Amino acid sequence: MESITSFSAQIHFNYMGYEALEDLLKRTNYSSVFILVDENTREHCLPIFLASIGGKTKFEVVEIESGEINKSISSCMKVWNALSEKGSDRQSLLINLGGGVITDLGGFVASTFRRGIDFINIPTSLLAMVDASVGGKTGVDLGLLKNQIGVINQPKMVLIIPKFLNTLDKRQLNSGFAEMLKHGLITSEPYWRTLKQVDSAEQFEDHIYDSIVIKNEVVRQDPREKNLRRILNFGHTLGHAIESYFLENTERDTLLHGEAIAIGMIMEAFLSHQLTGLGINQLVDIKETILKHFDKVDFDDKAIHAIINLLKYDKKNSHGSVYFVLLKRIGEAQIDNRVPDDLLNQAFSYYKE
Repeated sequence: MESITSFSAQIHFNYMGYEALEDLLKRTNYSSVFILVDENTREHCLPIFLASIGGKTKFEVVEIESGEINKSISSCMKVWNALSEKGSDRQSLLINLGGGVITDLGGFVASTFRRGIDFINIPTSLLAMVDASVGGKTGVDLGLLKNQIGVINQPKMVLIIPKFLNTLDKRQLNSGFAEMLKHGLITSEPYWRTLKQVDSAEQFEDHIYDSIVIKNEVVRQDPREKNLRRILNFGHTLGHAIESYFLENTERDTLLHGEAIAIGMIMEAFLSHQLTGLGINQLVDIKETILKHFDKVDFDDKAIHAIINLLKYDKKNSHGSVYFVLLKRIGEAQIDNRVPDDLLNQAFSYYKE
Protein backbone atom coordinates (compact mmCIF):
# COMPACT_ATOMS: atom_id res chain seq x y z
CA MET A 1 0.00 0.00 0.00
CA GLU A 2 1.16 3.51 -0.77
CA SER A 3 2.23 5.60 2.20
CA ILE A 4 -0.04 8.46 3.31
CA THR A 5 1.28 11.90 4.21
CA SER A 6 -0.12 13.33 7.43
CA PHE A 7 1.35 16.77 8.20
CA SER A 8 5.06 16.21 8.85
CA ALA A 9 4.54 12.49 9.44
CA GLN A 10 4.19 9.57 7.06
CA ILE A 11 1.78 6.68 7.62
CA HIS A 12 3.49 3.54 6.31
CA PHE A 13 2.08 0.06 5.76
CA ASN A 14 3.50 -3.44 6.26
CA TYR A 15 7.16 -3.96 5.29
CA MET A 16 7.45 -0.35 4.12
CA GLY A 17 6.83 0.66 7.71
CA TYR A 18 9.71 -1.38 9.04
CA GLU A 19 11.98 -0.07 6.28
CA ALA A 20 11.00 3.52 7.04
CA LEU A 21 11.66 3.04 10.75
CA GLU A 22 15.03 1.39 10.12
CA ASP A 23 16.00 4.30 7.89
CA LEU A 24 14.91 6.85 10.52
CA LEU A 25 16.92 5.12 13.24
CA LYS A 26 20.00 5.00 11.00
CA ARG A 27 19.97 8.67 10.03
CA THR A 28 18.75 10.13 13.33
CA ASN A 29 21.09 10.19 16.25
CA TYR A 30 18.65 9.30 19.01
CA SER A 31 20.40 8.97 22.36
CA SER A 32 18.01 6.17 23.41
CA VAL A 33 14.92 4.44 22.05
CA PHE A 34 12.10 3.27 24.29
CA ILE A 35 9.12 1.04 23.48
CA LEU A 36 5.91 1.52 25.48
CA VAL A 37 3.78 -1.62 25.79
CA ASP A 38 1.16 -3.19 28.02
CA GLU A 39 1.26 -6.78 29.23
CA ASN A 40 -0.67 -7.99 26.16
CA THR A 41 1.40 -6.27 23.49
CA ARG A 42 4.58 -7.20 25.32
CA GLU A 43 3.64 -10.87 24.99
CA HIS A 44 1.99 -10.95 21.56
CA CYS A 45 3.32 -8.00 19.54
CA LEU A 46 6.74 -7.01 20.85
CA PRO A 47 8.43 -10.27 19.69
CA ILE A 48 6.99 -9.76 16.17
CA PHE A 49 8.24 -6.18 16.09
CA LEU A 50 11.73 -6.99 17.36
CA ALA A 51 12.07 -9.89 14.91
CA SER A 52 11.03 -7.64 12.01
CA ILE A 53 13.19 -4.60 12.65
CA GLY A 54 16.78 -4.73 11.50
CA GLY A 55 19.79 -2.70 12.55
CA LYS A 56 21.69 -2.50 15.80
CA THR A 57 19.39 -0.22 17.78
CA LYS A 58 19.08 -1.07 21.45
CA PHE A 59 15.51 -0.80 22.72
CA GLU A 60 14.44 -0.20 26.30
CA VAL A 61 10.95 -1.51 27.14
CA VAL A 62 8.53 0.33 29.45
CA GLU A 63 5.29 -1.43 30.44
CA ILE A 64 1.98 -0.21 31.82
CA GLU A 65 -1.19 -2.14 32.62
CA SER A 66 -3.75 -2.53 29.85
CA GLY A 67 -7.27 -1.13 29.75
CA GLU A 68 -9.05 2.21 29.61
CA ILE A 69 -9.07 2.37 33.41
CA ASN A 70 -5.26 2.77 33.24
CA LYS A 71 -5.37 5.66 30.76
CA SER A 72 -4.55 8.02 33.61
CA ILE A 73 -2.11 10.53 34.98
CA SER A 74 -0.86 7.88 37.43
CA SER A 75 0.16 5.69 34.48
CA CYS A 76 1.87 8.71 32.92
CA MET A 77 3.80 9.19 36.16
CA LYS A 78 5.04 5.61 35.95
CA VAL A 79 6.23 6.11 32.38
CA TRP A 80 7.82 9.53 33.07
CA ASN A 81 9.65 8.04 36.05
CA ALA A 82 10.78 5.02 34.04
CA LEU A 83 12.11 7.23 31.24
CA SER A 84 13.96 9.36 33.76
CA GLU A 85 15.41 6.39 35.65
CA LYS A 86 16.54 4.76 32.40
CA GLY A 87 18.45 7.88 31.36
CA SER A 88 16.14 9.37 28.74
CA ASP A 89 16.92 12.89 27.56
CA ARG A 90 15.50 15.35 25.01
CA GLN A 91 17.09 13.37 22.16
CA SER A 92 15.27 10.15 23.06
CA LEU A 93 12.53 8.47 21.03
CA LEU A 94 9.40 6.74 22.37
CA ILE A 95 7.74 4.05 20.24
CA ASN A 96 4.13 3.37 21.25
CA LEU A 97 3.32 -0.27 20.50
CA GLY A 98 -0.29 -0.98 21.39
CA GLY A 99 -3.91 -0.01 21.09
CA GLY A 100 -5.55 3.36 21.57
CA VAL A 101 -4.69 3.61 25.26
CA ILE A 102 -0.99 3.13 24.50
CA THR A 103 -0.89 5.53 21.52
CA ASP A 104 -2.94 8.22 23.30
CA LEU A 105 -1.07 7.98 26.58
CA GLY A 106 2.35 7.43 25.01
CA GLY A 107 1.92 10.40 22.72
CA PHE A 108 1.00 12.57 25.71
CA VAL A 109 3.93 11.30 27.77
CA ALA A 110 6.35 12.02 24.91
CA SER A 111 4.84 15.45 24.22
CA THR A 112 5.30 16.55 27.82
CA PHE A 113 8.48 14.77 28.94
CA ARG A 114 11.37 17.26 29.02
CA ARG A 115 9.04 19.60 27.08
CA GLY A 116 8.74 17.11 24.26
CA ILE A 117 10.54 14.16 22.73
CA ASP A 118 9.84 12.40 19.42
CA PHE A 119 7.38 9.54 19.32
CA ILE A 120 6.19 6.95 16.80
CA ASN A 121 2.87 5.14 16.86
CA ILE A 122 2.63 1.46 15.95
CA PRO A 123 -1.03 0.64 16.57
CA THR A 124 -1.84 -3.00 17.24
CA SER A 125 -5.65 -2.82 17.43
CA LEU A 126 -8.05 -2.06 14.60
CA LEU A 127 -9.42 0.88 16.61
CA ALA A 128 -5.98 2.43 16.97
CA MET A 129 -5.08 1.80 13.33
CA VAL A 130 -8.10 3.60 11.88
CA ASP A 131 -8.58 6.22 14.58
CA ALA A 132 -6.49 6.72 17.72
CA SER A 133 -2.99 6.70 16.21
CA VAL A 134 -3.77 9.11 13.34
CA GLY A 135 -4.34 12.83 13.72
CA GLY A 136 -2.09 13.84 16.59
CA LYS A 137 -4.56 13.70 19.48
CA THR A 138 -2.83 12.56 22.64
CA GLY A 139 -4.04 12.45 26.21
CA VAL A 140 -5.52 10.65 29.17
CA ASP A 141 -8.76 10.50 31.12
CA LEU A 142 -9.46 12.56 34.23
CA GLY A 143 -10.85 9.92 36.54
CA LEU A 144 -13.70 8.45 34.55
CA LEU A 145 -14.06 11.47 32.26
CA LYS A 146 -12.77 10.72 28.79
CA ASN A 147 -9.77 12.50 27.26
CA GLN A 148 -9.92 15.58 29.49
CA ILE A 149 -6.13 16.05 29.67
CA GLY A 150 -4.03 16.14 26.53
CA VAL A 151 -2.40 17.98 23.65
CA ILE A 152 -2.46 17.75 19.86
CA ASN A 153 1.01 16.76 18.67
CA GLN A 154 2.03 14.80 15.61
CA PRO A 155 4.15 11.62 15.75
CA LYS A 156 7.29 11.29 13.65
CA MET A 157 5.59 8.46 11.77
CA VAL A 158 2.85 5.84 12.06
CA LEU A 159 3.36 2.20 11.13
CA ILE A 160 0.28 0.16 10.19
CA ILE A 161 1.08 -3.57 10.45
CA PRO A 162 -2.17 -5.52 9.91
CA LYS A 163 -0.44 -8.73 11.06
CA PHE A 164 -0.95 -7.52 14.64
CA LEU A 165 -4.71 -7.92 14.18
CA ASN A 166 -4.20 -11.69 14.34
CA THR A 167 -3.63 -11.26 18.08
CA LEU A 168 -7.15 -9.83 18.64
CA ASP A 169 -10.48 -11.49 19.31
CA LYS A 170 -13.68 -10.69 17.42
CA ARG A 171 -14.92 -8.30 20.10
CA GLN A 172 -11.79 -6.14 19.85
CA LEU A 173 -12.02 -6.13 16.06
CA ASN A 174 -15.67 -5.09 16.21
CA SER A 175 -14.72 -2.20 18.46
CA GLY A 176 -12.51 -0.80 15.71
CA PHE A 177 -15.11 -1.48 13.04
CA ALA A 178 -17.46 0.97 14.79
CA GLU A 179 -15.10 3.81 13.96
CA MET A 180 -14.88 2.66 10.35
CA LEU A 181 -18.68 2.72 10.11
CA LYS A 182 -18.56 6.24 11.52
CA HIS A 183 -16.20 7.34 8.75
CA GLY A 184 -18.78 6.31 6.17
CA LEU A 185 -21.66 7.95 8.03
CA ILE A 186 -19.97 11.33 8.31
CA THR A 187 -18.22 11.62 4.95
CA SER A 188 -19.10 8.99 2.35
CA GLU A 189 -22.33 7.15 1.60
CA PRO A 190 -20.52 4.90 -0.94
CA TYR A 191 -18.04 3.85 1.78
CA TRP A 192 -20.94 3.20 4.16
CA ARG A 193 -22.56 0.97 1.52
CA THR A 194 -19.27 -0.88 1.06
CA LEU A 195 -18.93 -1.51 4.78
CA LYS A 196 -22.54 -2.70 4.96
CA GLN A 197 -21.50 -5.69 2.84
CA VAL A 198 -18.86 -6.74 5.39
CA ASP A 199 -20.19 -9.70 7.33
CA SER A 200 -17.13 -11.06 9.14
CA ALA A 201 -14.23 -9.69 11.16
CA GLU A 202 -11.79 -11.23 8.68
CA GLN A 203 -12.91 -8.66 6.09
CA PHE A 204 -12.22 -5.57 8.23
CA GLU A 205 -8.55 -5.46 7.21
CA ASP A 206 -9.52 -4.83 3.58
CA HIS A 207 -10.83 -1.36 4.45
CA ILE A 208 -8.22 -0.04 6.90
CA TYR A 209 -6.51 2.04 4.22
CA ASP A 210 -9.76 3.73 3.13
CA SER A 211 -10.66 4.68 6.71
CA ILE A 212 -7.22 6.15 7.35
CA VAL A 213 -7.47 8.19 4.14
CA ILE A 214 -10.84 9.57 5.27
CA LYS A 215 -9.70 10.49 8.77
CA ASN A 216 -6.41 11.94 7.55
CA GLU A 217 -8.18 14.17 5.01
CA VAL A 218 -10.52 15.56 7.68
CA VAL A 219 -7.65 16.17 10.11
CA ARG A 220 -5.47 17.71 7.41
CA GLN A 221 -8.12 20.35 6.75
CA ASP A 222 -8.65 21.14 10.43
CA PRO A 223 -5.71 19.99 12.59
CA ARG A 224 -6.76 21.88 15.76
CA GLU A 225 -10.43 20.79 15.73
CA LYS A 226 -11.80 24.29 15.20
CA ASN A 227 -14.45 23.27 12.69
CA LEU A 228 -14.55 20.33 10.26
CA ARG A 229 -12.60 17.90 12.45
CA ARG A 230 -15.44 17.94 14.95
CA ILE A 231 -17.48 15.71 12.64
CA LEU A 232 -15.24 12.86 13.84
CA ASN A 233 -17.09 13.13 17.16
CA PHE A 234 -20.32 11.71 15.73
CA GLY A 235 -21.57 9.07 18.17
CA HIS A 236 -19.03 10.14 20.77
CA THR A 237 -21.02 12.63 22.85
CA LEU A 238 -23.43 10.01 24.15
CA GLY A 239 -20.92 7.23 23.47
CA HIS A 240 -18.25 8.65 25.78
CA ALA A 241 -20.81 9.21 28.53
CA ILE A 242 -21.98 5.61 28.16
CA GLU A 243 -18.40 4.34 28.22
CA SER A 244 -17.64 6.36 31.37
CA TYR A 245 -20.79 5.10 33.10
CA PHE A 246 -19.86 1.47 32.51
CA LEU A 247 -16.31 2.08 33.73
CA GLU A 248 -17.68 3.57 36.93
CA ASN A 249 -20.22 0.84 37.66
CA THR A 250 -18.24 -2.24 38.53
CA GLU A 251 -21.37 -4.40 38.73
CA ARG A 252 -21.79 -3.91 34.97
CA ASP A 253 -19.45 -5.42 32.40
CA THR A 254 -17.17 -2.73 30.95
CA LEU A 255 -17.89 -1.71 27.37
CA LEU A 256 -15.10 -1.36 24.85
CA HIS A 257 -14.78 2.07 23.25
CA GLY A 258 -16.26 1.02 19.92
CA GLU A 259 -19.16 -0.76 21.61
CA ALA A 260 -20.11 2.43 23.43
CA ILE A 261 -19.68 4.49 20.26
CA ALA A 262 -21.89 2.09 18.32
CA ILE A 263 -24.70 2.76 20.82
CA GLY A 264 -23.97 6.48 20.63
CA MET A 265 -24.23 6.44 16.83
CA ILE A 266 -27.66 4.82 16.89
CA MET A 267 -28.93 7.34 19.43
CA GLU A 268 -27.36 10.32 17.67
CA ALA A 269 -28.79 9.09 14.36
CA PHE A 270 -32.20 9.22 16.05
CA LEU A 271 -31.47 12.79 17.17
CA SER A 272 -30.44 13.54 13.58
CA HIS A 273 -33.81 12.30 12.34
CA GLN A 274 -35.53 14.59 14.83
CA LEU A 275 -33.40 17.70 14.32
CA THR A 276 -31.31 17.79 11.14
CA GLY A 277 -33.36 15.99 8.52
CA LEU A 278 -31.93 12.45 8.44
CA GLY A 279 -34.54 10.36 6.63
CA ILE A 280 -36.39 7.58 8.43
CA ASN A 281 -35.14 4.94 5.98
CA GLN A 282 -31.53 5.96 6.59
CA LEU A 283 -32.13 5.98 10.35
CA VAL A 284 -33.45 2.42 10.21
CA ASP A 285 -30.55 1.42 7.95
CA ILE A 286 -28.03 2.77 10.47
CA LYS A 287 -29.64 1.02 13.40
CA GLU A 288 -30.01 -2.34 11.64
CA THR A 289 -26.46 -2.27 10.25
CA ILE A 290 -24.87 -1.46 13.61
CA LEU A 291 -26.94 -4.04 15.49
CA LYS A 292 -25.81 -6.67 12.98
CA HIS A 293 -22.35 -6.37 14.55
CA PHE A 294 -23.11 -5.30 18.14
CA ASP A 295 -25.35 -6.86 20.77
CA LYS A 296 -27.98 -4.70 22.45
CA VAL A 297 -27.08 -3.31 25.88
CA ASP A 298 -29.73 -2.82 28.56
CA PHE A 299 -30.28 0.57 30.20
CA ASP A 300 -32.61 1.14 33.14
CA ASP A 301 -33.92 4.57 34.18
CA LYS A 302 -31.17 5.02 36.76
CA ALA A 303 -28.46 4.38 34.18
CA ILE A 304 -30.05 6.73 31.64
CA HIS A 305 -30.24 9.52 34.22
CA ALA A 306 -26.59 9.03 35.20
CA ILE A 307 -25.41 8.96 31.58
CA ILE A 308 -27.27 12.15 30.69
CA ASN A 309 -25.72 13.83 33.74
CA LEU A 310 -22.25 12.83 32.51
CA LEU A 311 -22.81 14.79 29.29
CA LYS A 312 -22.01 18.05 31.10
CA TYR A 313 -18.37 16.91 31.37
CA ASP A 314 -17.96 16.31 27.62
CA LYS A 315 -14.81 18.08 26.40
CA LYS A 316 -16.69 19.45 23.37
CA ASN A 317 -19.00 21.55 25.57
CA SER A 318 -18.90 25.32 25.27
CA HIS A 319 -20.42 28.08 27.43
CA GLY A 320 -22.32 25.56 29.51
CA SER A 321 -24.04 23.88 26.55
CA VAL A 322 -23.67 20.34 25.21
CA TYR A 323 -23.15 20.24 21.44
CA PHE A 324 -23.73 17.22 19.22
CA VAL A 325 -22.54 16.21 15.78
CA LEU A 326 -25.61 15.06 13.84
CA LEU A 327 -26.29 13.79 10.32
CA LYS A 328 -28.20 15.62 7.62
CA ARG A 329 -27.97 12.40 5.62
CA ILE A 330 -25.58 9.46 5.44
CA GLY A 331 -22.30 10.96 4.26
CA GLU A 332 -22.96 14.50 5.48
CA ALA A 333 -22.54 15.63 9.09
CA GLN A 334 -23.43 18.89 10.82
CA ILE A 335 -21.61 20.22 13.89
CA ASP A 336 -22.75 22.35 16.84
CA ASN A 337 -26.28 21.04 17.36
CA ARG A 338 -27.99 21.67 20.70
CA VAL A 339 -30.38 18.89 21.77
CA PRO A 340 -33.39 19.34 24.09
CA ASP A 341 -33.28 17.14 27.20
CA ASP A 342 -36.55 15.38 26.36
CA LEU A 343 -35.06 14.14 23.08
CA LEU A 344 -32.16 12.51 24.93
CA ASN A 345 -34.60 10.26 26.78
CA GLN A 346 -36.39 9.53 23.50
CA ALA A 347 -33.06 8.53 21.96
CA PHE A 348 -32.58 5.89 24.65
CA SER A 349 -36.15 4.67 24.05
CA TYR A 350 -35.47 4.37 20.32
CA TYR A 351 -32.31 2.37 20.95
CA LYS A 352 -34.18 0.03 23.31
CA GLU A 353 -37.07 -0.63 20.89
